[in-house]
Amino acid sequence: MFIAFLTGSLLGISLILVIGAQNAFVLRQGILRQHIFYVVLFCSISDVLLICIGITGISFFFNNFISEYSNLLFGLSSIWLIIYGFVRLKSAFKSNLIFTVDKLEPKSLLQTLSVLSVLTFANPHVYLDTVVLIGSVSQQFTSNLKIAFAIGASLSSFIFFFSLGYGAKIFAPLMQKPLSWKFLDLLIAVTMFTIAFKLALEGGWI
Repeated sequence: MFIAFLTGSLLGISLILVIGAQNAFVLRQGILRQHIFYVVLFCSISDVLLICIGITGISFFFNNFISEYSNLLFGLSSIWLIIYGFVRLKSAFKSNLIFTVDKLEPKSLLQTLSVLSVLTFANPHVYLDTVVLIGSVSQQFTSNLKIAFAIGASLSSFIFFFSLGYGAKIFAPLMQKPLSWKFLDLLIAVTMFTIAFKLALEGGWI
């Protein structure tokens, strides 16, 4: 059960760590100290909702398909993770990303959550990561193990967003250094390759 929980946690945190519009917005709100609790809670719950839809939806609607083509599914998920890992690896060696935050005028809670809703649900990658990828990877587990996987993936979202929002003042100076982003991308790549290897092994590809 711990392996399932750990797999869900590592996959969840690896997917969510990549800097994007949503994460940048959360970091910005944390630095400006604006509606932090509501922002991080919204992001966490949204992630958990999509993760649960992915895991239960794929299990319920595609159960027979997955049972019959599980080896193919694990193989494709493994390839996807390997490609994703190489993208992060390339970024680790070539990127000179520096995070900057503009000092904008404070916005109301409604305005803030409205912008965050668009950044969260209008991003196609969020569905690929949470619903499709996490949902697909979860199929290697059954019954209680699948629940442990879901808890691990969901918990990683809460830990990440609350740490990002409330630790923004600490993270911001560190992320001004391109080397920090290189290390982060390298760590994500290694995690992706590790999970991809496990999936390929489960699917009998290696």
